[in-house]
Amino acid sequence: MKQDVTLSTSVIQLENLHLTLGEDASRVHVLKGIDLEIAKGTSTGIVGPSGSGKSTLLMVIAGLERIDEGRIVINDTDITKLNEDQLAAFRGKHVGIVFQSFHLIPNMTALENVSVPLELSGDPKAQEKAKAELEAVGLGHRLNHYPGQLSGGEQQRVALARALAPEPTVLIADEPTGNLDGETGVQVANLLFERQREKGLTLVLVTHDLDLAKQCDRTIPVRSGIIEGANA
Repeated sequence: MKQDVTLSTSVIQLENLHLTLGEDASRVHVLKGIDLEIAKGTSTGIVGPSGSGKSTLLMVIAGLERIDEGRIVINDTDITKLNEDQLAAFRGKHVGIVFQSFHLIPNMTALENVSVPLELSGDPKAQEKAKAELEAVGLGHRLNHYPGQLSGGEQQRVALARALAPEPTVLIADEPTGNLDGETGVQVANLLFERQREKGLTLVLVTHDLDLAKQCDRTIPVRSGIIEGANA
Protein backbone atom coordinates (compact mmCIF):
# COMPACT_ATOMS: atom_id res chain seq x y z
CA MET A 1 0.00 0.00 0.00
CA LYS A 2 1.27 3.47 -0.88
CA GLN A 3 2.21 5.63 2.06
CA ASP A 4 0.89 9.15 2.55
CA VAL A 5 3.83 11.44 1.80
CA THR A 6 3.82 14.21 4.38
CA LEU A 7 6.60 16.68 3.66
CA SER A 8 6.46 18.15 7.15
CA THR A 9 8.29 15.00 8.24
CA SER A 10 10.89 15.26 5.49
CA VAL A 11 14.23 13.58 6.13
CA ILE A 12 15.90 14.87 2.96
CA GLN A 13 15.69 18.46 1.72
CA LEU A 14 17.40 19.58 -1.47
CA GLU A 15 17.47 23.30 -2.19
CA ASN A 16 18.54 24.83 -5.50
CA LEU A 17 21.17 22.21 -6.32
CA HIS A 18 23.59 23.05 -9.12
CA LEU A 19 26.49 20.92 -10.30
CA THR A 20 28.80 21.31 -13.29
CA LEU A 21 31.22 18.55 -14.27
CA GLY A 22 34.17 18.59 -16.65
CA GLU A 23 36.39 21.44 -17.77
CA ASP A 24 36.48 24.00 -20.58
CA ALA A 25 34.67 22.77 -23.70
CA SER A 26 33.63 19.53 -21.98
CA ARG A 27 31.90 21.28 -19.08
CA VAL A 28 28.34 20.06 -18.54
CA HIS A 29 25.75 21.64 -16.25
CA VAL A 30 24.44 18.35 -14.83
CA LEU A 31 22.06 19.57 -12.11
CA LYS A 32 20.16 22.79 -12.71
CA GLY A 33 18.42 24.12 -9.62
CA ILE A 34 16.99 20.91 -8.13
CA ASP A 35 14.48 21.40 -5.29
CA LEU A 36 13.06 18.33 -3.58
CA GLU A 37 11.83 17.11 -0.20
CA ILE A 38 11.56 13.43 0.71
CA ALA A 39 9.43 12.28 3.63
CA LYS A 40 10.56 10.01 6.41
CA GLY A 41 9.92 6.31 5.88
CA THR A 42 8.86 6.64 2.24
CA SER A 43 10.28 5.25 -0.99
CA THR A 44 11.13 7.52 -3.91
CA GLY A 45 12.05 6.37 -7.40
CA ILE A 46 14.12 8.71 -9.57
CA VAL A 47 13.68 7.98 -13.27
CA GLY A 48 14.82 9.49 -16.54
CA PRO A 49 16.82 8.84 -19.70
CA SER A 50 20.57 8.18 -19.71
CA GLY A 51 22.48 11.40 -19.12
CA SER A 52 19.53 13.09 -17.42
CA GLY A 53 21.43 13.59 -14.16
CA LYS A 54 19.47 11.10 -12.07
CA SER A 55 22.46 9.02 -10.92
CA THR A 56 24.44 12.19 -10.22
CA LEU A 57 21.54 13.43 -8.11
CA LEU A 58 21.64 10.19 -6.15
CA MET A 59 25.39 10.50 -5.58
CA VAL A 60 24.89 14.07 -4.39
CA ILE A 61 22.28 12.92 -1.86
CA ALA A 62 24.67 10.20 -0.71
CA GLY A 63 27.41 12.76 -0.21
CA LEU A 64 29.65 11.09 -2.80
CA GLU A 65 29.60 14.10 -5.12
CA ARG A 66 29.97 17.74 -4.05
CA ILE A 67 27.59 20.36 -5.46
CA ASP A 68 28.65 23.81 -6.71
CA GLU A 69 25.67 25.61 -5.27
CA GLY A 70 22.69 24.83 -3.04
CA ARG A 71 21.92 23.03 0.19
CA ILE A 72 21.45 19.36 1.14
CA VAL A 73 19.91 18.60 4.52
CA ILE A 74 19.65 15.01 5.77
CA ASN A 75 18.31 14.28 9.25
CA ASP A 76 18.53 18.02 10.07
CA THR A 77 22.24 18.13 9.13
CA ASP A 78 23.41 20.36 6.27
CA ILE A 79 25.94 17.99 4.71
CA THR A 80 27.25 20.69 2.37
CA LYS A 81 28.92 22.28 5.40
CA LEU A 82 30.79 19.11 6.42
CA ASN A 83 34.44 18.46 5.56
CA GLU A 84 35.42 15.14 3.98
CA ASP A 85 36.09 13.35 7.27
CA GLN A 86 32.85 14.61 8.82
CA LEU A 87 30.93 13.68 5.69
CA ALA A 88 32.36 10.14 5.68
CA ALA A 89 31.45 9.73 9.36
CA PHE A 90 27.93 11.06 8.75
CA ARG A 91 27.42 8.77 5.76
CA GLY A 92 28.68 5.77 7.70
CA LYS A 93 26.11 6.36 10.41
CA HIS A 94 23.07 7.64 8.50
CA VAL A 95 23.24 6.52 4.85
CA GLY A 96 23.34 3.00 3.42
CA ILE A 97 24.23 2.59 -0.26
CA VAL A 98 23.54 -0.24 -2.71
CA PHE A 99 25.29 -0.03 -6.09
CA GLN A 100 24.39 -1.69 -9.38
CA SER A 101 27.72 -3.52 -9.54
CA PHE A 102 27.66 -4.75 -5.91
CA HIS A 103 31.15 -3.38 -4.97
CA LEU A 104 31.96 -6.34 -2.73
CA ILE A 105 35.55 -7.00 -1.64
CA PRO A 106 36.51 -10.18 -3.57
CA ASN A 107 38.94 -11.64 -1.02
CA MET A 108 36.49 -11.31 1.87
CA THR A 109 33.63 -13.67 2.72
CA ALA A 110 30.02 -12.51 2.76
CA LEU A 111 30.21 -12.17 6.54
CA GLU A 112 33.44 -10.17 6.36
CA ASN A 113 32.03 -7.87 3.64
CA VAL A 114 29.00 -7.02 5.79
CA SER A 115 31.13 -6.65 8.91
CA VAL A 116 33.49 -4.07 7.39
CA PRO A 117 31.44 -0.88 7.91
CA LEU A 118 30.52 -1.98 11.43
CA GLU A 119 34.14 -2.69 12.33
CA LEU A 120 35.25 0.65 10.88
CA SER A 121 32.78 2.40 13.18
CA GLY A 122 34.13 0.45 16.17
CA ASP A 123 30.99 -1.61 16.75
CA PRO A 124 31.89 -4.41 19.22
CA LYS A 125 29.05 -6.56 17.86
CA ALA A 126 30.06 -6.24 14.21
CA GLN A 127 30.12 -9.98 13.42
CA GLU A 128 26.89 -10.65 15.30
CA LYS A 129 25.01 -7.85 13.49
CA ALA A 130 26.47 -8.83 10.12
CA LYS A 131 25.33 -12.42 10.56
CA ALA A 132 21.82 -11.27 11.54
CA GLU A 133 21.53 -9.08 8.42
CA LEU A 134 22.72 -11.87 6.14
CA GLU A 135 20.19 -14.23 7.69
CA ALA A 136 17.50 -11.58 7.16
CA VAL A 137 18.23 -11.50 3.41
CA GLY A 138 18.22 -15.30 3.19
CA LEU A 139 21.97 -15.90 3.15
CA GLY A 140 22.51 -17.50 6.54
CA HIS A 141 23.91 -20.55 4.72
CA ARG A 142 26.39 -18.46 2.68
CA LEU A 143 28.25 -16.61 5.46
CA ASN A 144 31.66 -18.01 4.59
CA HIS A 145 31.37 -17.88 0.81
CA TYR A 146 33.38 -15.40 -1.25
CA PRO A 147 31.72 -13.11 -3.84
CA GLY A 148 33.11 -15.25 -6.68
CA GLN A 149 31.24 -18.23 -5.23
CA LEU A 150 27.91 -16.39 -5.18
CA SER A 151 25.39 -15.68 -7.92
CA GLY A 152 24.63 -12.10 -8.95
CA GLY A 153 21.43 -12.10 -6.91
CA GLU A 154 23.25 -13.41 -3.87
CA GLN A 155 25.97 -10.79 -4.24
CA GLN A 156 23.36 -8.04 -4.33
CA ARG A 157 21.76 -9.50 -1.20
CA VAL A 158 25.15 -9.29 0.52
CA ALA A 159 25.45 -5.69 -0.65
CA LEU A 160 22.00 -4.94 0.74
CA ALA A 161 22.88 -6.56 4.07
CA ARG A 162 26.08 -4.49 4.19
CA ALA A 163 24.12 -1.28 3.56
CA LEU A 164 21.57 -2.11 6.27
CA ALA A 165 23.86 -3.47 8.98
CA PRO A 166 24.89 -0.05 10.39
CA GLU A 167 21.16 0.79 10.88
CA PRO A 168 21.03 3.86 8.58
CA THR A 169 17.96 6.07 8.35
CA VAL A 170 18.36 6.62 4.60
CA LEU A 171 18.94 3.88 2.00
CA ILE A 172 20.30 4.87 -1.41
CA ALA A 173 20.05 2.39 -4.30
CA ASP A 174 21.58 3.02 -7.73
CA GLU A 175 20.03 0.67 -10.31
CA PRO A 176 19.86 -2.13 -7.69
CA THR A 177 18.52 -4.67 -10.20
CA GLY A 178 20.45 -3.41 -13.24
CA ASN A 179 22.94 -6.30 -13.33
CA LEU A 180 20.41 -9.04 -12.63
CA ASP A 181 18.15 -11.13 -14.85
CA GLY A 182 14.42 -10.45 -14.74
CA GLU A 183 13.34 -13.05 -12.19
CA THR A 184 16.31 -12.43 -9.88
CA GLY A 185 15.80 -8.68 -10.18
CA VAL A 186 12.20 -9.03 -9.03
CA GLN A 187 13.27 -11.11 -6.03
CA VAL A 188 15.94 -8.59 -5.00
CA ALA A 189 13.54 -5.66 -5.51
CA ASN A 190 10.90 -7.33 -3.34
CA LEU A 191 13.49 -7.93 -0.65
CA LEU A 192 14.68 -4.32 -0.88
CA PHE A 193 11.19 -2.94 -0.29
CA GLU A 194 10.44 -5.53 2.37
CA ARG A 195 13.52 -4.59 4.41
CA GLN A 196 12.85 -0.89 3.86
CA ARG A 197 9.35 -1.20 5.29
CA GLU A 198 10.44 -3.43 8.18
CA LYS A 199 13.09 -0.94 9.25
CA GLY A 200 11.08 2.21 8.49
CA LEU A 201 13.83 3.51 6.21
CA THR A 202 13.66 6.36 3.75
CA LEU A 203 14.52 4.79 0.38
CA VAL A 204 15.73 6.72 -2.65
CA LEU A 205 16.49 4.69 -5.76
CA VAL A 206 17.47 5.37 -9.34
CA THR A 207 16.21 2.93 -11.94
CA HIS A 208 15.55 2.51 -15.65
CA ASP A 209 12.89 -0.07 -14.73
CA LEU A 210 9.54 1.73 -14.65
CA ASP A 211 7.87 -1.30 -13.05
CA LEU A 212 10.35 -1.06 -10.18
CA ALA A 213 9.81 2.70 -9.90
CA LYS A 214 6.04 2.18 -9.71
CA GLN A 215 6.53 0.19 -6.49
CA CYS A 216 7.77 3.36 -4.83
CA ASP A 217 5.47 5.74 -2.98
CA ARG A 218 6.56 8.49 -5.31
CA THR A 219 8.25 8.82 -8.70
CA ILE A 220 10.49 11.76 -9.58
CA PRO A 221 11.14 12.23 -13.33
CA VAL A 222 14.46 13.91 -14.14
CA ARG A 223 15.45 15.20 -17.57
CA SER A 224 18.39 17.42 -18.53
CA GLY A 225 19.22 18.12 -14.90
CA ILE A 226 15.80 19.31 -13.79
CA ILE A 227 12.76 17.68 -12.19
CA GLU A 228 9.82 17.38 -14.54
CA GLY A 229 6.10 17.19 -13.83
CA ALA A 230 3.68 17.95 -11.03
CA ASN A 231 4.41 14.63 -9.28
CA ALA A 232 7.68 16.09 -7.99
